[in-house]
Amino acid sequence: MKSISLYVDKDSYLTRLHPFAKMVYILAAISVPLIGGALWMYGLFLAISLILLISGGILKKVFPLIAFSFTILITIFLIHGLFNKENETILFRVGALAFYREGLLYACRIGLNILNMLLAFAAFVLTTRPAYLVDDLEQAGFSPRFGYMITSVFQIIPQMMGTMNTILDAQRSRGMETEGSLFTRAKAFIPLISPVVSSSLINTRERAIALEVRGFGSKNKKTFLREDRLSGGDKGFMILMALLIAASAVWRIVYGIH
Repeated sequence: MKSISLYVDKDSYLTRLHPFAKMVYILAAISVPLIGGALWMYGLFLAISLILLISGGILKKVFPLIAFSFTILITIFLIHGLFNKENETILFRVGALAFYREGLLYACRIGLNILNMLLAFAAFVLTTRPAYLVDDLEQAGFSPRFGYMITSVFQIIPQMMGTMNTILDAQRSRGMETEGSLFTRAKAFIPLISPVVSSSLINTRERAIALEVRGFGSKNKKTFLREDRLSGGDKGFMILMALLIAASAVWRIVYGIH
């Protein structure tokens, strides 16, 4: 049976790393640059995320995500480079348009923050098996409902993509044009919305019934087939991330924002 998750099953250090350690990495990747305020901190964690993704052999899986984000990033740079309220110093001109240093610097921070979060979450999502994550959360004392919510978040995108591909194939078999110009694709997308939404609602209802049949709401103590305890390497990784967060706070106190 094909898995409906973004998880890539590869034997790498990143895959073997405990999910909690990878969650602490996400926390560090987001908080360190925000706390420290220095642009080079964004670059540091972007480099670390890229190294982790390359070592895990999953960098190619992130390319579509990065390509999609560039549309947003270009828009951010255009808006702030031209119209930011702090703009004073003209950096360069393109015809009649003047791009300002202050706006571009602000846009650079936003863009690096977006890329940083995307790569950090990609390293987590692509190398963490959802079922194992749910087991670890429940063993740590979290509610099974919280674990189910996390699993649903992991599965909703690939599940909807699978549904969309199935419906597109059905439309093609009936002679509908789904490829070509932007206008042609837009026409094909509109009839796609209703069945995708309906299928998602039906799947949600069927999953809720299946969970109740399996005793999801039972109050009895559960047992687990596997117990994934934090190893010494996991704990060392988490301590390192905690130290980086603390160091960024010290940097902010001593040097301020740069």
